[in-house]
Amino acid sequence: MLAAAQHRTPRRNRIIRTLVVAGTGAAVLALPLIGATAASAAGSSTTTASTTLAGYPNNLDGWIRESLAIMREKKIPGTYNGIYRNLMRESSGNPRAINLWDSNAAKGIPSKGLLQVIDPTFNAYHVAGTSFDIYDPVANITAACNYAAARYGSIDNVHGAY
Repeated sequence: MLAAAQHRTPRRNRIIRTLVVAGTGAAVLALPLIGATAASAAGSSTTTASTTLAGYPNNLDGWIRESLAIMREKKIPGTYNGIYRNLMRESSGNPRAINLWDSNAAKGIPSKGLLQVIDPTFNAYHVAGTSFDIYDPVANITAACNYAAARYGSIDNVHGAY
């Protein structure tokens, strides 16, 4: 094999590897944005419609935005980022999540839903106009944010289990 041909093959491979690595990096950066909305709704068998009754997308992004609209109307403080950060920590975006192992579960009142609310807290901080189903994503988010506002000033001030 000629020396020139041997030199071109590794350079071409290096360029291809660089493009593949760059493309993979872009995909990794895009996955949280794409996957957060698509994967979170996939775990729930109750989310079959493409939009909620209020017209928001029936996915994590839509649930948060619908909750924020209700919160604005009811003067409950909170931001998209504060809600998203907390629900990803609490349930990884699964509206059917339930904690069957902590101290609340040991007392017979497990934490449920996107923001892992126990039944007594959900009932006490339920926001009028939302579902009474603790697993309803919008009702769960809105009640949890109402509780966080009363206890911590805002869901934005919550940085751990609450």
